[in-house]
Amino acid sequence: MWKRLSLQARLLIVLAALILTALAGGLVTVWYSEAIDSLLTDLIDKNVASFQAAAELESALLRQKGSVTYYFLDRNPSWLSELAEQQRNFEEWLARAKKSAHTADMENLLQQIARSYENYVADRRQVIDLYKYNRQEEGKRLHWETRQQFYRLYSLCDRYKFIHEQRIAEAKLESGFKAKLITNTALVIIPGVGILGLLLAYILVKQILAPIRQLLQEPDSAAPANEAINEVQALSRKVSHLQEDVDQAQTQLKQSQVHLVQSEKLAMVGKLAAGVAHSIRNPLTSVKMRLYSMRRHLNLPVGQLEDLDVISQEIGHIDTIVRNFLEYARPPKLTIQQCSPSAVIDMALTLLRPRLESFKVLVHLNRQQPLPEIWADPDQLKEVFVNLIVNACEAMEKGGLITITETEDFIAGIGRVVQIVIQDTGPGIPEGMQENIFQPFFTSREEGTGLGLSIALRIIQEHGGWIEVKSPPGQGAIFSLTLPLRRIRHGNYTHS
Repeated sequence: MWKRLSLQARLLIVLAALILTALAGGLVTVWYSEAIDSLLTDLIDKNVASFQAAAELESALLRQKGSVTYYFLDRNPSWLSELAEQQRNFEEWLARAKKSAHTADMENLLQQIARSYENYVADRRQVIDLYKYNRQEEGKRLHWETRQQFYRLYSLCDRYKFIHEQRIAEAKLESGFKAKLITNTALVIIPGVGILGLLLAYILVKQILAPIRQLLQEPDSAAPANEAINEVQALSRKVSHLQEDVDQAQTQLKQSQVHLVQSEKLAMVGKLAAGVAHSIRNPLTSVKMRLYSMRRHLNLPVGQLEDLDVISQEIGHIDTIVRNFLEYARPPKLTIQQCSPSAVIDMALTLLRPRLESFKVLVHLNRQQPLPEIWADPDQLKEVFVNLIVNACEAMEKGGLITITETEDFIAGIGRVVQIVIQDTGPGIPEGMQENIFQPFFTSREEGTGLGLSIALRIIQEHGGWIEVKSPPGQGAIFSLTLPLRRIRHGNYTHS
């Protein structure tokens, strides 16, 4: 059959097979990309949000138990206020969980949690009332029953979280199966392309070049020698280009596979790391509450009190790292309201007064009059100012001066703006590092996370402003923040 085909037909068949093989590889790659995108979208839109809600339900429930326990220990009414706040928090996360539930099993389990929680809250309220009226024995009996209700309720919440952990694990297995499938497909395609390439080379050498060379050697050849040589060179160039295209397609196929697998791993690791960060904050909260209780109720010597202070500071450092990571991974929405940046700066300086004194840093505030009110989130602006001032303090190891200058200006195309310039007397920022300091995870300190300035930049940009940094030789670091007075759009919030 093959011998009966003409040379043109053989070439067309081999070329068509090569093209179809390359197209098959491309289609497999596109299919895999769409499948992974659909898988990750479903995982992010459904399971990750639900997993976060499940973790927050457990956290809020544990904090309620802690507040009730501390109330029973010292009868301080402030614990009841904390309990009410945590109860509202639990109900809010339960409502979010119901919105994100996408299976009948999840909805049924959430209904069980809601009913069990209502019973638990009612019985817990009775226990508190009994203790208030000194009916200790009745309170203890009901307290024991309420504790068993808590464990059952906590078990339901843990079961709800386990469902989402299973969903994420199943998504990971499905992704691994698809990655293995495309790998096996590539292992089939690559040898096939190689075999087709060898077959094409054989046809070109044996059935095209050899007859042409034989024709050139014949003395009565009708074709001039130079013309025959030019035809062979043209044909050789075309074949060479075709082989280069095939090699490039194979290389791109391999690169696409590697990039897709790597992107999938990074996305999974990012989401799981965010969940782990949430889980880390729960025990940190419990440890901080225990330390606070020990400091209040135990008569400890000065040395042990200093140890408790060191432990509290280190826990605060860990909590800051986790909070920065969570803020970078899932930035909170702005809570827009009218506020003066001057008032926010005053709040930040009041908050940082002990740290400024410990670093032996003075602050000079250049303010003709308070800056006008703008639409902004004061808490997030305070975080920006605190971050910049703390960075300046840490840069000035032997103390120094921080100068904060507030001004108003008008910029064409933007309108009225407020500007805050924060300058320190530290060693400054090397010129080679200035363009990288706002990059995530870039830091020059061993204990730093490299997220503070990137978060600060994002917050200012979300307010419609920008940050500029300068570090002239011998003048320290100068950070200039510009915020517009015009209307700001962010998410579902619009203010003017």
